[in-house]
Amino acid sequence: MSTLRFNALKETLNRKPLEIEEKGLRSELFGKNVFNEHAMLQHLTKDAYKSVMNAIEFGSKIDRKIADHISTGMKAWAISKGATHYTHWFQPLTGATAEKHDAFFETIGNGRAMEKFGGGQLVQQEPDASSFPNGGIRNTFEARGYTAWDPTSPAFVYGTTLCIPTIFVAYTGEALDNKAPLLRALQAVDNAATAVCKYFDKNVSKVNASLGWEQEYFLIDSALAAARPDITLTGRTLLGHSPAKGQQLDDHYFGSIPNRVMSYMRDLENECMLLGIPVKTRHNEVAPNQFELAPIFEEANLAVDHNSLLMDVMEKVAQRHQFKVLFHEKPFAGINGSGKHNNWSLATNTGVNLLSPGKTPMKNLQFLTFFVNTIKAVHDNEELIRAAFASASNDHRLGANEAPPAIISVFIGSQLSAVLDELENVTKGKLSPEEKTDLKLNIVGKIPEILLDNTDRNRTSPFAFTGNKFELRAVGSIANCAGPMTVLNTIIAKQLKDFKVEVDVLIAEKDLKKDEAVFNILREYIKDSKKIRFEGNGYGEAWEKEAKKRGLSNNKNTPEALKAQISKKAFDLYEEMDVMSKVEVEARHEIELDEYMLRIQIEGRVLGDIARNHVIPTAIRYQNTLIENVSGLKNIFGDDFKKLAAEQIDLIEKISEHIAGINSKVNAMTEERKKANHLKGQKAAEAYCNNVRPYFEEIRYHCDKLELLVDDNIWPLVKYRELLFTR
Repeated sequence: MSTLRFNALKETLNRKPLEIEEKGLRSELFGKNVFNEHAMLQHLTKDAYKSVMNAIEFGSKIDRKIADHISTGMKAWAISKGATHYTHWFQPLTGATAEKHDAFFETIGNGRAMEKFGGGQLVQQEPDASSFPNGGIRNTFEARGYTAWDPTSPAFVYGTTLCIPTIFVAYTGEALDNKAPLLRALQAVDNAATAVCKYFDKNVSKVNASLGWEQEYFLIDSALAAARPDITLTGRTLLGHSPAKGQQLDDHYFGSIPNRVMSYMRDLENECMLLGIPVKTRHNEVAPNQFELAPIFEEANLAVDHNSLLMDVMEKVAQRHQFKVLFHEKPFAGINGSGKHNNWSLATNTGVNLLSPGKTPMKNLQFLTFFVNTIKAVHDNEELIRAAFASASNDHRLGANEAPPAIISVFIGSQLSAVLDELENVTKGKLSPEEKTDLKLNIVGKIPEILLDNTDRNRTSPFAFTGNKFELRAVGSIANCAGPMTVLNTIIAKQLKDFKVEVDVLIAEKDLKKDEAVFNILREYIKDSKKIRFEGNGYGEAWEKEAKKRGLSNNKNTPEALKAQISKKAFDLYEEMDVMSKVEVEARHEIELDEYMLRIQIEGRVLGDIARNHVIPTAIRYQNTLIENVSGLKNIFGDDFKKLAAEQIDLIEKISEHIAGINSKVNAMTEERKKANHLKGQKAAEAYCNNVRPYFEEIRYHCDKLELLVDDNIWPLVKYRELLFTR
């Protein structure tokens, strides 16, 4: 095994950056392999084009005859791009993407064939759903699941396959994927936000949620990764002693990008341009061999699809460059893990960002309306938000002085906090002309200049306002953005819906003017949601104590956090907003608990195997060398050998202690795992969390100590310094 390690190192050190040919200006490449508006104009009839655009903009249904015209044009376009197959590209509840490729090729008799692709094949397919997570929605013998075309996310050609983004539902209609609930949540927030916008601008007819994700990842040489069974099987290192140098010098963040990595990034960006993924920013992150990629903001559904596609493309491009991409939130102990910040905002069809102040008091009142309602929504649903980014892998990162804590709070900066404090003291009921003037000019009117130079930054906050958007920072790097975006847009939709009802009541029953009614409701919301606002250090123990005083939840692990998903409050929320039925919510909860349990189960088995099959035999081998040395000293020096062999004897004893420690802890962990396997659902997840997982660190402790004691020449596993600093 040590031979494998050193061969991998030799292979890595001999790598050269691939030569990447620039295929033209990025603007010319962008969207070349996407069936976008430009491609549709060239390949569709006027009626077909109009039908697709109406489906995208207004949610109109596409007639079957028109679907045949669309499929004919789409097929011709795809074949011109080299496509031979098509697939319904969907996102099952595994969190990844799924696809089944069918050829355009069809036989027509007499030894002849043709390329065929009809409207029926475009609009709906029936893959076997029995092997995808379903949370009990349907039995294995009821294997039917349907994929249905989502025209709001354009089809694209990747390799030689036409990929058609779709939703995935059971034959009974329940969603079996991440996209369907997201689309419903986006429709809900569109309806609610548009209704509120009409207070300020009658021309607003649609509101889109926009998303800009920031994808962090590690790049490790593929040979080095292959020499680590834990990375191969779990996506992270389960043992390994930290190197003397990690990230403490802050010399990697924004540093010069290594040549091989730059070659990979350029290749990846070329692929992204062709696929219409608008990547814009690339840089080194804090930890060694950690990097980040970020795009221009897009409509949320498209942004989610693009992130899912990107992760697949990143892995495929990495293979060309002999890299392995690690998306795990915490692949290495002792250095920063990876996240995926979700930057969220709302924008109208008239081009207004609703979370950006305007140039008039009325526009600023609109900004305040959406700003305060967002804070109120988070306040009222903080446990549901926490559950949205809960996972076995993200548990390692949250609250570890590198990522936001498990306590949900909202950071808005001291200047905006002062504005809300002033609004909190607005007179209840009708305002005098003087009060209204003062409010509009001196409080609301000053917001743009406040934000111009005073948008504070607080990297410890899980939900922060950053000038014209809110940034959800606790999302894990491997996560599908659809989960947190579904929750966030649903709670915002519910909050805006309630806000409009309350404002309308004040206008109708209290005879208040519109702006007075808005101010009155906002004032109450500011008071009610004040405890969720926090400007200080989210990493400190003081905040944990303060949060407890405020009554905020602190769900530190996934089984604890996921309970919020199946509360009556959550069921009522999703059903009222037509986002998910109770059955769909329960199914997702069951699937996430199962995934948590299975990931810990796999990690426990892998760790036990490596400890016993790799670490202990190597330690015994080195111990035998020491014993031979001690025996030789005794033969030569007689009774005087004890003084000369004292260090070796001490090492022999320490190695035996650590071997015994590994064996006892692995045995104990295995017994706890057996007990947990007899449990189901919440109890099984809690058993794995509380009784199995704690042994990981104890086993690792002994393994890492042996790594320091055993001769480097025979240690079988690639070490941290080699994984992190060999490029």
